[in-house]
Amino acid sequence: MERNELYPVFLKVSNLNVLIVGGGNVALEKLSFLLKSSPNAQVEMVSPMFREETIALAEKFGITMHTSTYNESFLKNKHMVVATTDKVEVNEQVYHDCRAQSILVNVADNPPFCDFYMGGIVTKGNVKVAISTNGKSPTTAKRLRQFFEDVIPENIDDLVKNLNEFRKTIKGDFEEKVETLNEFTKGLVNKKEP
Repeated sequence: MERNELYPVFLKVSNLNVLIVGGGNVALEKLSFLLKSSPNAQVEMVSPMFREETIALAEKFGITMHTSTYNESFLKNKHMVVATTDKVEVNEQVYHDCRAQSILVNVADNPPFCDFYMGGIVTKGNVKVAISTNGKSPTTAKRLRQFFEDVIPENIDDLVKNLNEFRKTIKGDFEEKVETLNEFTKGLVNKKEP
């Protein structure tokens, strides 16, 4: 069986400089996805044209938009780039330029040209679950996201906050604290009896 070897990471994109190359439907989808999860994300966009919906969303969140064709100078001080144009050669140029500068890059709908994928995300307060299908099936990730939205209780954030307060009261070294928290929370997971 094939195995997903991606390493999940939760990025503080409010501390990173993100560039979206493109201004069409896919760019709008990526921008919406990013801002829904991280409203304070530091994003710039570059494209010869932008959809009206993209302009409205960008203005609402203070996103800098450059009405221009892509060139390598737009990568200056960027940490992460998402290429969304409908021109394969532009997307592949973005990929190669980013790789040469050790900038993380995602070329939409082109897994071989991706350092990362933007998977499904479920957020309930401080709880965030990310879902990956290794770039193979965004539709499956979407369905799993819907499933987890239904099964994770709305009040999960209350539990997280209460456990955080409890954690502050636990005495002992790191291992003792982990053992106490594990014992305290093991009832949250119902193990099936053999």
